Amino acid sequence: MLYHYLLTLFPVGVLAGIISSSVGLASLVSYPALLALGIPPVFANVTNTAALIFTGVGSGIASKRELRGQGRKLFKLLPLTIIGSICGGILLLVAPATTFEHVVPFFILAAALLILRPKQTGHDKDGQQSAISDENKRDMLRLKAAEVAYSIAILIVGAYTGYFGAAGGVIMLAILSATSHAKFAEYNALKNVSLGASNLVATLLYAVRSHIYWLAVAPLAAGLFIGGYIGPYIVRLIPSKVMKIVIAIGAIGLATSLFIQTYFW
Repeated sequence: MLYHYLLTLFPVGVLAGIISSSVGLASLVSYPALLALGIPPVFANVTNTAALIFTGVGSGIASKRELRGQGRKLFKLLPLTIIGSICGGILLLVAPATTFEHVVPFFILAAALLILRPKQTGHDKDGQQSAISDENKRDMLRLKAAEVAYSIAILIVGAYTGYFGAAGGVIMLAILSATSHAKFAEYNALKNVSLGASNLVATLLYAVRSHIYWLAVAPLAAGLFIGGYIGPYIVRLIPSKVMKIVIAIGAIGLATSLFIQTYFW
């Protein structure tokens, strides 16, 4: 059995790791592979989550350049994704039915459209401020509302990652793309590390309350680590506009596939 897993899941893991750390669609490859090996859906989901931790590790090591000076943003992202992941993991264990599956295709489609949205040029909150006026107060209220919306969105992505996870990276990229002035490679690195932490927390919960196929995790995780390490180097070479188009096309394809599976099969 271990040899069979190794032969199948290691190369799948390398490919999935590259995809995960560059475009955020690892589960498009790794989750179906686990199902094809006869692992039941819920257990395949939690096994996939456990292995995906190593994508975050590999990509984090390869993304030292992009992560330099990003500590403040990480400290803002990590608590939100971790808390969300705990909630999503509990939801999966308590109600692993098809409730969430009915909204997932629309969730992913919205992310695909959002990531194609042109960046809005605006004033950074650290820019120069004039004397306090009614307009300034309105700007401050809009800024606070945007920060609350951002926090809620990241919490939801964390919960989604802990619950199901397919295209969770795409959804995270869409949010960061819409709210960050950083380069694609930089917020892609933030995505990889924060979702790696989210997967770790969810796995700790699953290890206690569910069943993880550890023999499948080992070769898949090894491949994901290698692929996760390779992905950031690819991101540095390919223009961000091209990356976003590739991500959007992949996400639309996944959303369409999940929609057909959920509503017609």
